[in-house]
Amino acid sequence: MTEARTARPESKGRDQLPRPVLMFDSGIGGLTVLREARVLMPNRRFVYIADDAAFPYGAWEEPALRERILALFDDLLQRYRPAISVIACNTASTLAIEALREAFPGHPFVGTVPAIKPAAERTRSGLVSVLATPGTVKRQYTKDLIGKWAQKCHVRLVGSDRLAGLAEIYMRDGFVDEAAVRAEIAPCFMEKDGARTDIVVLACTHYPFLVNRMRKTAPWPVDWIDPAEAIARRAASLLTEGGDGDEEHLRGAEPDIAVFTSGRADFASRRLMQGFGLVMA
Repeated sequence: MTEARTARPESKGRDQLPRPVLMFDSGIGGLTVLREARVLMPNRRFVYIADDAAFPYGAWEEPALRERILALFDDLLQRYRPAISVIACNTASTLAIEALREAFPGHPFVGTVPAIKPAAERTRSGLVSVLATPGTVKRQYTKDLIGKWAQKCHVRLVGSDRLAGLAEIYMRDGFVDEAAVRAEIAPCFMEKDGARTDIVVLACTHYPFLVNRMRKTAPWPVDWIDPAEAIARRAASLLTEGGDGDEEHLRGAEPDIAVFTSGRADFASRRLMQGFGLVMA
């Protein structure tokens, strides 16, 4: 986190700076949420944290990853003093959101969880797939959501080891192996008693970057549920409820910034962040 220290402006006292929205992900997936959040909160300043030093999160043992996320936020909340933090990562949210709220009780967190409830409400066939990382698929949190909201549906959990990485490649390099995408999404498509899967929940914020390739390679059309807008709306709502709404004076002169925890963002990553209007810190 050494590079992050250069992002602190010297021209104002710390308490006078606009309080940003902190957007946290293991990589670039949270940019899908940032894109929606800017539409809803156009005058709000954003700090984007990509924990690329630990990417991919699926390779970590759960206790170690939870400890890492808590340690990062102990530093991030002091350093940037955000008005709210959005955990724009399903894996981090399902693993650590409750631990974060317990560790930092005075700070609001918005998590990212699989959109199982809206999928169950929207499906006509009753066949729903949840496309996620292996960590999100195996977590009890996800199974509890199914038990609570989708008891009348047949829900298939599909864990992909490769899609998040493919999304990173696509966004940085502009191309992706479509055959690899097809292979990763193939288990989502079920046929049962004459019915077919009609909804696939994108339970990783990286995946919406590949949704056009998914549509192209899918065996039949389905509704792909992207939770990014709902996450952004929740963050905006909490800010308003807390009396810290999106007023014009909140942005100030400070730019939106991106911080890579490795401190070694390559040229393609820097170009991508610039394309999203983020200044590398």
